[in-house]
Amino acid sequence: MEIFSLSGPSGTGKSSIALEFAHTHQIEAIIDDGLLIVNGEKVAGISAKFEKSPFKAVKRAIFMDEEHLKDVQEAIDQHQPQKLLLIGTSDKMTVQIAMRLERGSIAHFYYISNLRSSGEMKLAQFIRKTEGKHIMPIPLKQVEQNFFKRFIQKGVEIFTPKREKIGETTIVQPDFHDETITIQKRAFTDIVKITCELNSYIEKSSKIHYQQLPLPSVDITVALKGPIDYSIPDAMMALQKDIVKQFDTHFDLELAEIRITVNQIQMI
Repeated sequence: MEIFSLSGPSGTGKSSIALEFAHTHQIEAIIDDGLLIVNGEKVAGISAKFEKSPFKAVKRAIFMDEEHLKDVQEAIDQHQPQKLLLIGTSDKMTVQIAMRLERGSIAHFYYISNLRSSGEMKLAQFIRKTEGKHIMPIPLKQVEQNFFKRFIQKGVEIFTPKREKIGETTIVQPDFHDETITIQKRAFTDIVKITCELNSYIEKSSKIHYQQLPLPSVDITVALKGPIDYSIPDAMMALQKDIVKQFDTHFDLELAEIRITVNQIQMI
């Protein structure tokens, strides 16, 4: 059996891309958070997301429970996949899972940082911190809803470039994820407005719009101070850099686009 590892920090989107990654590398089976998933369907195991505490979730994910381990090992024997993808937060974790499953050593190591942009990873972590959302790469119908007291909904369907369905994801809010940070939507536009007010070239800003998905972006309409004895493109690029810095400092978010429209010049 050819073993693959996909690792990266918690909340950076590994489960979100698991099905697409597996399809690209022709991997039939995935181990993610204690589940064995074959061809997009759960066939064995119990998800770590069902646990009541982060400590128990980690133990579940690395198969410390013997009955759980045996259940998954037997299912692997039954399905006999040629390739198996192990998902974890580090090489150390996926190596430990490989040892517990006794399927041989890992032949290929991949990292989420090479598969997703820094902006995509930061957004995924931001959503995890503010909304407590976790992704499971299995259909909603296969998620045991009694385990979740709170949020659960259908995620997205995953397709190949030829529009062949690979599988689907489910969004859940595990019981152990109690702490979330609440950020009002107005905070994003307020940061932009304040940054504009502090800019020496901007007379006023209006029509500030922040969009979070698919990637964070900002639209701003501004009035410039006249007379224009400076380079407008250079001034607007400097404003963009200031806004990027503020979003990174206050929200740890990376803006994909900042669109600035100059609608007037006000003479002083």
